[in-house]
Amino acid sequence: MQFQSIKKLVMLALVVTAFVSCSNGPTLQTYYVDNELKPGFTTFDIPTSFIDVDKVELSEQQEKAYKSIDKLNVLAFKVDSNNIDVYKTELENVKTILKDPKYEELMRGGNTTDGKFVVKFIGDVESIDELIVLGNANDKGFMVARILGDDMNANDLVSLSTIMNDVKFEDTDLNGLTDFFK
Repeated sequence: MQFQSIKKLVMLALVVTAFVSCSNGPTLQTYYVDNELKPGFTTFDIPTSFIDVDKVELSEQQEKAYKSIDKLNVLAFKVDSNNIDVYKTELENVKTILKDPKYEELMRGGNTTDGKFVVKFIGDVESIDELIVLGNANDKGFMVARILGDDMNANDLVSLSTIMNDVKFEDTDLNGLTDFFK
């Protein structure tokens, strides 16, 4: 009889753990999945190989940052005169998700004329698991980029920005993303 009681307690603990560990609110991942096929949205999954590192000289810090990135997921919404209300609603949905305390703010910038951006992350500055960039311009739309990796370092990632000028986007999958916002 005691074995049955222990078995029931273990099962109850597993069920409670499953319910407690599930998030009640929306996540950025579920937002991507729920919206990737909706009108106005475009998605890009970009492996790190999009940067041809053989053609760009990397410092030790940049190489470390490059190797810490697994992939980049981008979800973009292009605004036009027919979907302004949808744009505002969807942008607010993303901002609400990013208000979750698990997303720590790294920086923000921009202005109301050219557009705004915010960079958030999950983890700590020395060991980032996910870096999120939300950028929007009311005349173009918004983009949410998730940079996924292992033990990414904020300072190392910033060092990668200097080589982005040398990357030929015309020869990569990112060309579609740059065309999206023209």
